[in-house]
Amino acid sequence: MFETSRDILNWVLAVSIGVLAFFLCWALYYFIASAQRIFKLVKQIERGVSKAEELIDFIQQKISGSASYMVVIGELIKRGMEFAKNRRGQNGYDEDDDEVVVKKKKKK
Repeated sequence: MFETSRDILNWVLAVSIGVLAFFLCWALYYFIASAQRIFKLVKQIERGVSKAEELIDFIQQKISGSASYMVVIGELIKRGMEFAKNRRGQNGYDEDDDEVVVKKKKKK
């Protein structure tokens, strides 16, 4: 089987090439598996970012839509305060020191 040293060299080279091929395939497999996991992770991050962008757009739409109502609400609050102030004056309260001012009503 091994007649010369050249035969031993050929067997050693063949086994070495086989082992090298095995480790290269093994490394390539783990490289591809890692690349797939990275690809899946990137896809999940992209989905998360797109959901965040959609949420921000939704909030902007709601804020811009409600901004027109803020003017109306502000005006309602202003008129409500004026109404309360006028009503307080009609009930006989002095606005400065919160003392009751008695008003005499004329009888007809």
